[in-house]
Amino acid sequence: MKHRGAIASGHPLTSAAAEEILRDGGNAFDAIIAAHFTACVVEPVLASLGAGGYLLAEPGDGPCRVYDFFTQTPRNQRAEGLDFYPISADFGTIHQEFHIGRGSTAVPGSVRGMFEIHRDLGSLPMRRLAEPAMRHARDGVTLNAMQAAIMNIVSPIYLATDSAREVFASRRLSGATLQEGERLVQPVLAETLEALATEGDRLFYEGDIAQAIVARNARGGLLTLEDLANYRVERRRPLRLRYRDAELMINPPPSSGGVLIGFALALLDRLPAGRRTDPGLVGRLAEVMATTNKARVDTLARGADSLSHLLDADLLEQYRTQVMQHHYCSRGTTHISVVDGDGNLASMTVSNGEGCGELVPDTGIMLNNVLGEEDLNPGGFFRWRPDTRMTSMMAPAALHTPRGRAVLGSGGSNRLRTAILQVMLNLVDHRMSIEEAVAAPRIHLEHGTLNLEPGAVASGLDQLQQVFGDVREWPEQNLYFGGVHSVWLAGSEFHAAGDARRGGCGIVLGR
Repeated sequence: MKHRGAIASGHPLTSAAAEEILRDGGNAFDAIIAAHFTACVVEPVLASLGAGGYLLAEPGDGPCRVYDFFTQTPRNQRAEGLDFYPISADFGTIHQEFHIGRGSTAVPGSVRGMFEIHRDLGSLPMRRLAEPAMRHARDGVTLNAMQAAIMNIVSPIYLATDSAREVFASRRLSGATLQEGERLVQPVLAETLEALATEGDRLFYEGDIAQAIVARNARGGLLTLEDLANYRVERRRPLRLRYRDAELMINPPPSSGGVLIGFALALLDRLPAGRRTDPGLVGRLAEVMATTNKARVDTLARGADSLSHLLDADLLEQYRTQVMQHHYCSRGTTHISVVDGDGNLASMTVSNGEGCGELVPDTGIMLNNVLGEEDLNPGGFFRWRPDTRMTSMMAPAALHTPRGRAVLGSGGSNRLRTAILQVMLNLVDHRMSIEEAVAAPRIHLEHGTLNLEPGAVASGLDQLQQVFGDVREWPEQNLYFGGVHSVWLAGSEFHAAGDARRGGCGIVLGR
């Protein structure tokens, strides 16, 4: 059963790294570690050794588990004297403010996460898993259209300091980040990857890299050697939910994304599936999104510990009634999915926020700016509880249906949960293939605006406008609607669907 499997990710080289490892006899967990290291090189805005995330792992011969290696708040909490400032990201139709600087960095978990996963589930040496990433960092990669566009959106971050400009500034266009077709070369990051693969994660959390991080943060930052040395990966049981004839395993609290997807599915579970593009069904799905947003605000106002109560039967019935009574009865993240020939499933979502704007000296690593993410700090900046695992929308998942098993997840800030939800509905309610489910048009309701991709509704747009008021039809599919990179296993048959909205690439071995 070796050399068989499927991979989906946000970059052809990320997927190719996983393929290389599977062909070399590695398992799905080896492959996803290699893919993550490579994503840190070829998807630099979305993934980093200074980031955090989650892996949902379902070994073919063991129980499903979640590795929580997301960021942790520092032990030292203060708002004065920090290097912490806003920038404006240009998304074309809107501008969004992010905060960056040394004071925006939370304790990163990605490096420890990869090593803990490897210790538990890996089979090949860590140095072998780092080889594709080391090669691409040393030799350089040609920036594709998607990565150039993403970097351009947040260019004020990647041009914020001399250390960032040295790596990410365009050589042919003054005052801009690297353009499509230019080479991104990161020899210092290659050396760091090699050192980590040789010496282990203590180098990052207690050794020379830790010293460099803290020396940098002494001037306007919050991280200390104690923060780094005490970082731990949390192993959690996944949230297990039923939806119609399917079973979902997804990221549990303190992350909020999995619970909110489960909440939306529970609202829909007793309602008829309907025709996917019918305006009544589209309106009902939008109303479920609105109700889920309200439930999130209501719950987080009582604290993140209240998240699990969203799935209580009585509370669900109250929210479901609100949906039925309606007129219709109705940020920098990337994802990798891998399945291997032994039936091991791996679903990993990671985020660096957008990056803090500065590289740690002599490492090539840009740390996260998660403390500067408004979505992750609903109570306001620097009001977080010290030394606490942060919450997130990230929701790597596995879906078991009578037709087969899917591994999926998405990037896209708060849009990722509506993207994952819709792909699940396409698989379960509409019996689509994984390729069709990922490619199908999506909707998203936010701040009172119902956003529609082309073809999301067959007719009846006037009805939707009467109910929701502000309805925006997008001219084409867009990365705004997430990137649900997914794989499918049915018996001995494999499928992979990289979401084109975010430059996705799917690879099947031994078809």
